[in-house]
Amino acid sequence: MLFLDINDAGFSQKFDVILSRGEESGREVEQTVREIIAEVRLRGDEAVLELTRRFDSLEAVSVAELEVSAAEIDAAFVLVSEEEIASLKLAVERVSRFHEKQRQQTWLSTEEPDIMLGQKVTPLSRVGIYVPGGKASYPSSVIMNAVPARVAGVGEIIMAVPSPGGEISPHVLVAARLSGVNRIFRIGGAQAVAALAYGTATIPRVDKITGPGNIYVATAKKLVFGQVGIDMIAGPSEILIINDGSGNPAHVAADLLSQAEHDELASSILITTDRSFAVKVATEVELQLTTLSRKTIARASWEKYGAIIVADTLDEVIAFSNRIAPEHLELAVADPFAILSQVTNAGAIFMGHWTPEAAGDYLAGPNHTLPTGGTSRFFSPLSVDDFVKKSSIVCFSQDGLRRLGADIVRIAGLEGLEAHGRSVTIRQEK
Repeated sequence: MLFLDINDAGFSQKFDVILSRGEESGREVEQTVREIIAEVRLRGDEAVLELTRRFDSLEAVSVAELEVSAAEIDAAFVLVSEEEIASLKLAVERVSRFHEKQRQQTWLSTEEPDIMLGQKVTPLSRVGIYVPGGKASYPSSVIMNAVPARVAGVGEIIMAVPSPGGEISPHVLVAARLSGVNRIFRIGGAQAVAALAYGTATIPRVDKITGPGNIYVATAKKLVFGQVGIDMIAGPSEILIINDGSGNPAHVAADLLSQAEHDELASSILITTDRSFAVKVATEVELQLTTLSRKTIARASWEKYGAIIVADTLDEVIAFSNRIAPEHLELAVADPFAILSQVTNAGAIFMGHWTPEAAGDYLAGPNHTLPTGGTSRFFSPLSVDDFVKKSSIVCFSQDGLRRLGADIVRIAGLEGLEAHGRSVTIRQEK
């Protein structure tokens, strides 16, 4: 863990170790992923079966055997307690309500009497959602990807989830049914992304792929982009906590560790204007680490990519945060609304001392699929907008074309496109 003063000489060089994490491994796996994609494109189901056998130790005669049946989902509901089902239902309801507010309708404008303009909003026909299944069970990822797709009106939602040895968490299956997933396949990794992007005899081709995954999944999504849409290139998870010396150090330490336990590449950073508070948080992190069931992962993340930074002023702190553009940003300050307007880059912003990032992970309502690695400078959280496409509507009357025709022809002439102008003048000839 780095303990740094933001004004120390060499601060940027030391901190860049955290910012560049994962870049080398990303370059190393690209050739492997290219080969996997090529195999799936060439051999379809046969390649998917072979790769699933190799990477997930899962034997199947056909890809159809890898599809989860309705009976298996029914059985999952028996294995999951009523209290757990109730919590998952609550999450689905809250996430649905939030995303309903994002829906846009087709609209037409008749502000001009001789021209009608508008926008047609159309749901995607079929999407694929990828749900990680390696180091942990993630029913929340199912909810966060499937619910906005369902709210948007997507025709069919196909889910891919790796299942080493054939086992899938019953909580994931329950979340899938509650969220409106139509079909589930026990496949993961780059081969799942390739199958969804190009289609096979059994797995239907989709229009867009969303959802987080490991470096192989992220690389595959990047390589198939253009063949299908994707939500974003998700990197390792991260949290940045801004603090002014107020609040409870134990709470801040717990929030840092909530990210560190994700995986070894996760990054947890505190930046504060109070050095004594920083020291207390560092002590608390060490105490709490020993109690975690995933302490090996959390410690590896904290020791390599954790940081506690001391700055002189909140202005310095906010400028640093905007430069980093974190996935999760906690404003653990006395008055978070006083500085909210100064925050320009963040995937999700958690306000005050009683809003842990975990609330957003599970059922606050906003989506937890967020831009990572500084991409909140230009990316937004997953939303209903990711599952629709928009078409412009243009309708000129004869009078409207006559009114604007000369300007259209003039601009076409500026570009040397004679036929463009002719398509207007020919309609104006007697």
